[in-house]
Amino acid sequence: MITVACYNIKGGVGKTAAAVNLAYLAAQGGANTLVWDLDPQGAASFYFRIKPRIKGGSFSLFQRKRQLDDVIKATDYPRLDLVPADFSYRNMDLLLEQQRKPGTRLKKLIKPLRSEYHFLFLDCAPSISLVSENIFAAADVLLVPTIPTTLSLRTLKQLHDFCAAGDYAHLTVIPFFSMVDRRKSLHREIVDNRGGILEAAPRTYIPYASEVEQMGMRRAPLDTYAHASWAARAYRDMWQELQPRLLARRRAG
Repeated sequence: MITVACYNIKGGVGKTAAAVNLAYLAAQGGANTLVWDLDPQGAASFYFRIKPRIKGGSFSLFQRKRQLDDVIKATDYPRLDLVPADFSYRNMDLLLEQQRKPGTRLKKLIKPLRSEYHFLFLDCAPSISLVSENIFAAADVLLVPTIPTTLSLRTLKQLHDFCAAGDYAHLTVIPFFSMVDRRKSLHREIVDNRGGILEAAPRTYIPYASEVEQMGMRRAPLDTYAHASWAARAYRDMWQELQPRLLARRRAG
């Protein structure tokens, strides 16, 4: 199983859209796929029409009273399952601090599922915290949606430096451009002249598009209701770029 964390320190950059749409495409391609909604806002759970509540809340998971497979829900799509969010996730840092090894609890919860799924997508809340450190320890790939602006690039570099300085040699960081508006000269310049840490980014970028915003109204992955749209094609193209890299990572592992 390859664990892909859709993560950014910043909010509102397209993490949930990426997690939902890429997971859907993975499942449509025949891979058993799980999404774990780690954001207490529960946006991914909302998109999949699943009530964002776990019996006993995050306490039951992080105090070893329940296993992760006890709270997995089937979605409306074949081969695609979800662990819904719970508003108690807002206290996850406090619960992790009570653990003997607080930096690896997420990894331990995921481990029993490794033979059941090909891909696990983590939809992560925007933060840099003990939860983030758990995500970095548990994930194989950190997929970082990045809006092509100066401050977003600065945040990406901060994240890249933090991972490089930590004990995360196993972690592959893959940024990608999200919410790109080519009418803006700055967006065009950054996307067309990538370099440095952006050399690892896929050539495909996700455009700023109303079809993506409609996911909240449709409560469904983009490809199910706007298959011919530019944004849907962009997610399909991005998945075609990412999949060989993820599979190569699994073979290496």
